[in-house]
Amino acid sequence: MIKVLRLKKGVIAIVLGIILLIVAQVMSSKHIDGSNVVLGFSGGFLILGSLIFLYPILFAKKVDNEGEEVELKPAAKEPLDGENVA
Repeated sequence: MIKVLRLKKGVIAIVLGIILLIVAQVMSSKHIDGSNVVLGFSGGFLILGSLIFLYPILFAKKVDNEGEEVELKPAAKEPLDGENVA
């Protein structure tokens, strides 16, 4: 699902945010200056990652014009590895 909806950048941003959060906590416990700056970058990456995850939901297109139901239309048309082609 992450590959189909192209959410790889969101996953990378959230992982970087978590790593920076850990680094900021270590810097804070060792009383190193600049831990607040790293904590700010961590929050920024976490917010950016969450917005990237919300992008396909906010800009989803209707698959069926007659129905009220909105489904996510995958950007990639080619089948993924391991899926049966019907």
